[in-house]
Amino acid sequence: MTDAVVREGDAIVLPGIATAHSHAFQRALRGRTQRHAAAPGSFWSWRGLMYELAGRIDAEALYDLSHFAFVELALAGVTTVGEFHYLHHDRGGAPFADRTLLADTVIRAALDAGLRITLLRVVYERAGMGSPPEGAQRRFSDARIDDALADVETLRARYDAHPRVRIGLAPHSVRAVTPASIRACADLARARALPLHAHVSEQLREVRECLAEHGRRPVELLADLGALGPAFSAVHATHLSAGETALLGTARSFACICRTTERDLGDGAPDVAALLAAGARLTTGVDSHASSCPFEEARAIELDERTRKEGRHVAAAAPALLEALTTEAHASLGWSLADCDDSVALDAADPALAGARDPLLADAVIFGAGPRAVRDVTVAGAPVVRAGHHASYDAARARFERALDQLG
Repeated sequence: MTDAVVREGDAIVLPGIATAHSHAFQRALRGRTQRHAAAPGSFWSWRGLMYELAGRIDAEALYDLSHFAFVELALAGVTTVGEFHYLHHDRGGAPFADRTLLADTVIRAALDAGLRITLLRVVYERAGMGSPPEGAQRRFSDARIDDALADVETLRARYDAHPRVRIGLAPHSVRAVTPASIRACADLARARALPLHAHVSEQLREVRECLAEHGRRPVELLADLGALGPAFSAVHATHLSAGETALLGTARSFACICRTTERDLGDGAPDVAALLAAGARLTTGVDSHASSCPFEEARAIELDERTRKEGRHVAAAAPALLEALTTEAHASLGWSLADCDDSVALDAADPALAGARDPLLADAVIFGAGPRAVRDVTVAGAPVVRAGHHASYDAARARFERALDQLG
């Protein structure tokens, strides 16, 4: 995909970038959950802090947090976001009179920021094996799978003709969704040709609990339930067996790697080289917005593998990483990049790109660029970022900071 990055005058131009996995409201946690504590932390201790935030957010705050997160992504060169949306109900867990109020709020925030969005409506049912939802999880959960699937149909009908919106479906994980409901999600996604995403083996505890409940590892269970296929994205895919890796590859499913979040939470590192060798398709996601740099998400896939394997050039070269950011990420969200009139223009004079030579532009961009180099961004032919400036930035930042103050 080296020919997708071209020099045009004093700019280096590439196709629009998609981030395939985002929880926009978690942008509020950056800088608030990283401080070193007296006791060692983990994904699970971080999750408790995230639940505290999720329990307090109302529709206005959700808009303000999401809008700023999306503006920041646009400034970093992102044109399409896959929003893994699981904040559905009021603070007590009761559905709103308008059941899709918060989904519509997030979609509006993305559109107001100038982005494309695939809203991945999450299904969430339980805290774990035999455990009902508790605390903030009640905001995520539906009493009946039919209610969740009806929301997907409502959203699909509402945005079917919108040029910058797609709807997808996301059973949260094998931990949070029963097998019968995962199968129902897979059936609906297949019938409606929708993207199907799920968290997969992010934590070893998830693998152990899946084995205890089902006698199968997570990807094995998902395969049994008909979830795998070219529309399926395994988000994280961190702790896989060789057999699970082969299942994803044979199905031509996507593996969405979210390195800045996986680093931040101490999740571990997936074996990306094995996934690619098996035939899995690679995408990236900013996930918790611990960072909003898509270039870092891409290069970290290779660089973190180098650290783990103590070698160089071990996972993916720049063209494959560029494809993960652009063509493949869009495909995983239900878009054809060829049909999107989106582009990102980088300042060729930016210090990070100084000395870049045309035969190696993709390498220079993947391994050197960052948001500072982003000069112009267009989505559907319309300018979203001009000369490094987003027209909504100042107002979005003010509302974001006010929301943070109100949330405490």
